[in-house]
Amino acid sequence: MSLMSSEAVQPYQRIVQDVRDKIRLGQLTAGAKLPSTRELSEEYGVAAGTVQRALTELRAAGLVYSHQGRGSFVTETASETTEDSTARALKALEDQVRDLSTRLDRIEKERNG
Repeated sequence: MSLMSSEAVQPYQRIVQDVRDKIRLGQLTAGAKLPSTRELSEEYGVAAGTVQRALTELRAAGLVYSHQGRGSFVTETASETTEDSTARALKALEDQVRDLSTRLDRIEKERNG
């Protein structure tokens, strides 16, 4: 389940997150064809434009590519991209924790010194 509450998530973002999750979990692999716009709009109960917006976002993130008349497919690098972004997020968190620890040590030294 995503950390965001479903109320705050736009319908197209829900589709984007679901596709990201399926790639990360290996349910969608490189070259896999996504369901059609019509199938996705029925599955999520949204308009075709909402699905198109999600696909645009997924293309911009480098997770899918589209062939006119053939559909949308998972890119070769999609799983690496999601792993890379997870690794970057973890690194950022580690840096933040290190920074906070340093600041806390300094405050405690000032208070006790």
